[in-house]
Amino acid sequence: MYSGRTGERIDMIYWIEGQYLADAIKEINYFMRDWRTNDIKNIDARTIDICTAAHRLLDCSEPYMLISGYRSPKTNAMLRSRSSGVAKNSRHLRGEAADLRLSSRSVNQMAKAAMACHGGGVGRYSGSNFVHMDCGPVRSWGA
Repeated sequence: MYSGRTGERIDMIYWIEGQYLADAIKEINYFMRDWRTNDIKNIDARTIDICTAAHRLLDCSEPYMLISGYRSPKTNAMLRSRSSGVAKNSRHLRGEAADLRLSSRSVNQMAKAAMACHGGGVGRYSGSNFVHMDCGPVRSWGA
């Protein structure tokens, strides 16, 4: 995965033999921080698992581009003031969501892979060319 905003890249093993690796999760938390404020939140491992499983189903070597991971309340409020598509109680605020893009796959392909995981919410944002994946209730939206 790499950040489209900061240019950082992260490739790592974060889980072995049924155990999450604490150092790897810590690095993921930092990578998925709110890049506007540099606030860090623990990312729910279920979200990481959903993103990883969907990526494997897509059978591609290109890393995800992270559009948004954790969002501080300040950032979420700013984004809400600019767009009606930003939820007041977004799962991004809890570290339970990621907005992702792949240049080699369409929004529909990515969304279908994420929905096949039956792990949480999947939002299609075709106009902005990204897919939202979260570990909340299983649901889908967008076109």
